[in-house]
Amino acid sequence: MKIPPPLVFAEPVLIGWAVERFVPATGFAFSGQILLATIGFLCGSVLLILALTGFRAKKTTVNPLDPSKASALVSGGIYRISRNPMYLGMALVAFGICIAAGWSAGLVLLPVAVWYINEMQIKPEEAALRARFGSDYDAYCKRVRRWI
Repeated sequence: MKIPPPLVFAEPVLIGWAVERFVPATGFAFSGQILLATIGFLCGSVLLILALTGFRAKKTTVNPLDPSKASALVSGGIYRISRNPMYLGMALVAFGICIAAGWSAGLVLLPVAVWYINEMQIKPEEAALRARFGSDYDAYCKRVRRWI
């Protein structure tokens, strides 16, 4: 059973909050923390907006749980830079929140969320898109990296 990607990236944030609430000594603070957090959060938000705009322009589904329903291969706009700007955006938003709050547990778990998305979401998505769009998708994969 797949976990919806927004929930996957919410987990490090929620666990980071819970750990800090019950074990406050795990938090951190440093000079420039809010600036770094703001940059991560804003970059992630912009990526999400651009990615969703690309899907809307092609009138295809944004539901990641059934990629076989994709009606178009989105390869323009932000998708010329990353094949997965939505997931990258979600990861950056989670990063920004954890940095802003000083939640070390959330930051430690963020790579686990990225691994899970890569293995359990992106790889099956790629197989479905390859089956749906064939050589067009293969050519796209050769031009554009999975994350950045």
